[in-house]
Amino acid sequence: MNPFMVILLCFLIICAIFVSLSKNLLKSVVIFMSYSLIMSVIWMLLESPDLAITEAAVGAGVTSVLFFATLKKIQAIDAEEKPDEQEED
Repeated sequence: MNPFMVILLCFLIICAIFVSLSKNLLKSVVIFMSYSLIMSVIWMLLESPDLAITEAAVGAGVTSVLFFATLKKIQAIDAEEKPDEQEED
């Protein structure tokens, strides 16, 4: 196993831990998107380009867009920004 693969696997574990511990929904979606991108790079290194393209398209693309749309629809993005504005005043 080459060192680049080990680094990617460590980032994958870190992303998995941070997405489960994060209380901010927007940050969780962004971390999940980076998890999917790292996973697609790992699939490419494992010489499986069909899985890499699928992971990038579905995991990082479509799923993230659906998560962002859901957060906007339930107004979770706006609710998370308002406490930050009140702290600055």
